[in-house]
Amino acid sequence: MALSFLARERSVAAPGYSRWLVPPAALAIHLSIGQAYAFSVFKNPLLALHATNGGAWNQKEVGYIFSIAIAFLGISAALFGAWLEKAGPRRAMFYAAICFASGFFVSAVGAQLHSLALIYLGYGVIGGIGLGLGYISPVSTLIKWFPDRPGLSTGLAIMGFGGGAMIGGPLASNLMAHFKAHGQAVIPMTFLAMGVLYFIFMMYGVFTIRVPAPGWKPEGYVPSEKHSALISSHNVDVTTAWKTPQFFLLWIVLCTNVTAGIGILEQASPMIQDLFKGTIGPAAAVGFVGLLSLFNMGGRFFWASVSDYIGRKGTYFCFFTIGAILYFLLPKIHTVGAFVGVACLLLSMYGGGFATIPAYLKDLFGGYHVSAIHGRVLTAWSTAGIVGPLIVNGILDHYVAIGRPKAQAYPLILHIMCALLVVGFLANLMIRPVAEKYWMQEKTA
Repeated sequence: MALSFLARERSVAAPGYSRWLVPPAALAIHLSIGQAYAFSVFKNPLLALHATNGGAWNQKEVGYIFSIAIAFLGISAALFGAWLEKAGPRRAMFYAAICFASGFFVSAVGAQLHSLALIYLGYGVIGGIGLGLGYISPVSTLIKWFPDRPGLSTGLAIMGFGGGAMIGGPLASNLMAHFKAHGQAVIPMTFLAMGVLYFIFMMYGVFTIRVPAPGWKPEGYVPSEKHSALISSHNVDVTTAWKTPQFFLLWIVLCTNVTAGIGILEQASPMIQDLFKGTIGPAAAVGFVGLLSLFNMGGRFFWASVSDYIGRKGTYFCFFTIGAILYFLLPKIHTVGAFVGVACLLLSMYGGGFATIPAYLKDLFGGYHVSAIHGRVLTAWSTAGIVGPLIVNGILDHYVAIGRPKAQAYPLILHIMCALLVVGFLANLMIRPVAEKYWMQEKTA
């Protein structure tokens, strides 16, 4: 039937196909779903929209939309990872596009009816499932196409998620301005337009993605003679990987790195204005957020590429040692330039953690079920997406409640992030090769 085009066997690359056409297909998906990082542009318009109808949504209620989306990203990635390995990336990308676009359409109805529950369902649940499917769908395919540079290949795609806000933010702002100028329902029409535009863009990835033929290797590729104990030549099934200590150590590694990054990312604009009151205004704070997004994106490519040379464990060693020191020192920095520079470096390592984890998983567990294992590890992101904001906002609310300036809360927040990175450092230090008892009996990938 028509959907037979989505079958895995229909996406096997013909002889002569260039593997460099695969990263753009993956980027089309990740640049689209990376719009989630720009959700904050809708917060004030949603508050204003409901206020005109006599309602009173608050910041926390609107903020739950993003939290639900990130939670369902991790849940769907964990649930559908094993299915993806069988169904192939094309089908997974197609369903991701359907869910992500449908999330906008349902949210448009919710905005029109002033129903926050419908927006939770649309952008949060349905769109969040699209996020999870889209995030993991290209990973194992890229690793198979680039056995010589697994870090670089996943970095190329996953940097798109970090940079999605650079497209999604201005796109949403311009669309809202356009519909407002024409006297139309601003947020509902913006959601509808974005759903259509992102679906079309994601379909480029669906139509162009290819998987390598069985036994394919890059021309002239010779496996490195240098052997690392952490790079396994054996495969571990996803149901078995779940039971290994390495899986849970990597879960802690990702969760602590992400939670610390959210300590800056989630509160970036208010934080720099609070710490440099009278020097940094709202416009400059927007520029600071944009710069953090740029380093978040660039760090995904840079650090993942570096990991091909110094190893994944060495890369995370950099994140946790350099990061812990910088988080500890950040509250003591009193010049804007130095503060911005340190924050940008920290955000590059936050992004780098996302891009390096798939290659780390491939090193330890082999390539057979890497997408499925990656999906389950991403529940660490869902956890961090909830825990990080709770830590930050809880401490800030406490300081406000006792009548102390918010600026005085940031040293405690940043030192907690420093402590989290120390925990991540210890977890990374404990990672060892996967024991032979967990290996699959036959080498499959």
